Amino acid sequence: ASIGSFFRRSLRRAGRREGKDGASASENIPPRVPQGKLGERSSVFCSAGQFFFEYLVVVSLKKMPDGHYEPRITYQFPKRENLLKGQKEEEERLLQAIPLFCFPDGNNWAPITEFTSETFSFVLTNVDGSRKIGYCRRLLPSGRGVQLPEVFCIISCLGCFGLFSKILDEVEKRRQISMAVIYPFMQGLRESPFPAPGKTVTIKSFIPESGTELIELTRPVDAHLEHVEFQALLQRLSPHLILHIFASAVLERRLIFLAEELSVLSQCIHAVAALLYPFTWAHTYIPVVPECLLDTVCCPTPFMVGIQMRHLERVLEQPMEEALIVDLCEGKIIQTVGDEEEILPTKMQNEMLISLNRHNNNNNVHTSEQVNALVSEAFVHFFVRLVGHYASHIKWSRTGSGSFQERAFCKAITSKSCRRFVKKFVKTNMFSLFIEEAEKSRIPQEGNG
Repeated sequence: ASIGSFFRRSLRRAGRREGKDGASASENIPPRVPQGKLGERSSVFCSAGQFFFEYLVVVSLKKMPDGHYEPRITYQFPKRENLLKGQKEEEERLLQAIPLFCFPDGNNWAPITEFTSETFSFVLTNVDGSRKIGYCRRLLPSGRGVQLPEVFCIISCLGCFGLFSKILDEVEKRRQISMAVIYPFMQGLRESPFPAPGKTVTIKSFIPESGTELIELTRPVDAHLEHVEFQALLQRLSPHLILHIFASAVLERRLIFLAEELSVLSQCIHAVAALLYPFTWAHTYIPVVPECLLDTVCCPTPFMVGIQMRHLERVLEQPMEEALIVDLCEGKIIQTVGDEEEILPTKMQNEMLISLNRHNNNNNVHTSEQVNALVSEAFVHFFVRLVGHYASHIKWSRTGSGSFQERAFCKAITSKSCRRFVKKFVKTNMFSLFIEEAEKSRIPQEGNG
């Protein structure tokens, strides 16, 4: 089966299933990674014509009576009025959760004079299964003397990290002048439709002493890769370790990533989740775990989480089930289950290793987009070769409903090592979700009626 035909067979997956990871932003329950369209790399829909964002909020640190600082929303644009009761409750849940994820590293802050701004993101899933991404820029406001950092957070249902990073660059530039200059820029952005892949939208923005600026925001041609940065992963981990991590993720195990920088955690975890394309991680997924949710690692179900290195000792003290623990600072695996080397079929693992090493050695030659495409291709080939024949093993009834013939599907694989892997893979939630939707959504296949 070719990659093209594999994509054509890809089907829109249902959003949230009853009884599966119902996560609410208001309950401090870890958000579930969004389901998306099979055939889209991004874990969140990027539909042209939608609003760029729902909210811009500023989260500042407020000093409490005990001397600690607590994150609070101090600015919100736009202010919503005349909301229905359900909408108002949803907004309140969202606004309660945002500060926690903007300052996930706790409340042990003190005024400072220097701070290098950082960009990171988080995902929240509401009780109805709708998803939102928070794109954050943490910075120190301009001015003399000691100050506290603040976070500008753009809440959107659109997944396009590069584009929102550029928007946050513009927000930061205006923040150094005045908060008042941010409002008209965001208003102009809110009135502009989200561009189609490869298209550009131009925002007019007036800045005192600079005049009117035209800001061009271009969306990547390949929308499937616009929320991913594989370069971040390749710079921190060897291809050999990346395959160990992939093997653990593909069998839906527990994965913990450690780094101090929030940007490193969110970039690398998004990249690992994207290696699973065209399947989607369907369990607990928190790129940066807030300090107050560190007991997430005690969860007996699969998870993929990022934790700041300063909390390593506390994490190791938790009563954890078996988990893979990855140190992104040192580029090593701290804890393994022990069988990671044997999970993937040896021949295919070696081919992927050669492919990753080739891209890794050419990092200086390839652009970020080229690295994304090349790495993606290696992992897509892996799935195409192993499970690309799934459509020919769906038996269709006269009423149009399908029934996946799992036994025949596995038996059709001639290689014993590949069949052994696939027999485990078909038991995962991500494969089950894929097949469930395929059974519901018949698409005419060649030679399959």
